[in-house]
Amino acid sequence: MKAEENSLDKDISEFIQNGNPQEAAAPLIRTGSSGNGGIPMIEVKDLKKAYKNLDALKGITFTVNEGDSFGFIGPNGAGKTTTIRILATLLEPSGGSAHINGISVVDDPEGVRSVIGFMPDYFGVYDGMKVWEFLDFFASSYRLPTKNRNGLISDVLEITDLTVKKDAFIEALSKGMKQRLCVAKTLLNDPKVLILDEPASGLDPRARIELKELMKELTRMKKTVFISSHILPELSDMCNKIGIIEAGNLLAFGEVDDFTSRVHDTLSIRTLRIKSLEEREKVAEAVKSYKNVKSVKEENQTVIADFHGELEDIQVFLEWLVNNKLKIVEFHEERTDLEDVFMKITKGEVS
Repeated sequence: MKAEENSLDKDISEFIQNGNPQEAAAPLIRTGSSGNGGIPMIEVKDLKKAYKNLDALKGITFTVNEGDSFGFIGPNGAGKTTTIRILATLLEPSGGSAHINGISVVDDPEGVRSVIGFMPDYFGVYDGMKVWEFLDFFASSYRLPTKNRNGLISDVLEITDLTVKKDAFIEALSKGMKQRLCVAKTLLNDPKVLILDEPASGLDPRARIELKELMKELTRMKKTVFISSHILPELSDMCNKIGIIEAGNLLAFGEVDDFTSRVHDTLSIRTLRIKSLEEREKVAEAVKSYKNVKSVKEENQTVIADFHGELEDIQVFLEWLVNNKLKIVEFHEERTDLEDVFMKITKGEVS
């Protein structure tokens, strides 16, 4: 078993390096156009950021196309917020380049700010102000024409489903509503690119679902969305592209479906759920004895098996179970999700 584990570790290492020993930090999946327009809206090339003795970013490269919803994943201290602050022109890189809609974040920060909407992980909302007053204040900060402001405020309130709270005081809003209000503020200047740092942090399940639907609506509006989050299952629903960063290195980048299938195919380990009319212990013992099964656990009336093999091997295994008269009533493979991918290719390191 130890030899098999070492072999898997080697497979993961080679997979992360994308087969090139000279590119140890290269992303494991690199894709071109997302099919959502193909126009690069965010281009990051060999981006670096050093703080005295700390290398927060070690040369990351990725592209987000027009209409993409890009999920940026990483543990605390991985370099997510540093990347976001550079893209939002709040921090200068130590090396490499970053462009938004073709505009350099270093050479023309004002130009970048005119096409982005930025929502930091911690933002201020002001007590004693009504919702519409808060939005009007930021509309004036954006120097939006006075004659257009009422219409713009009505539009962003409708998009974020806050119209009924237009005259409510901000301190009376729930945290989820305050998050949506901050998104509304971010939309006032009709940005082409939205950069959202942990927008779902601290929200209850209902508020997260509402935020997820809002993100989907923004992509339907052809906005390009860059979103960082720790809530991995929801990112797979919101985003079509994912990047995983750890210790300042971009470990993986590409389409969500490619992530799960590529990691799945590389490891050749599949999780099978098996339910039978027979006693669970009897089924577990039989499953455990099969040559391709690496481990077995029992959950309620179901046996869960880690299976090493391809689809043809699974089909043979199912036939074997039936031929052994185990009265199978449920048999399916669990889909690899982002949490599985994240745990397989990260080590818990920080910059």
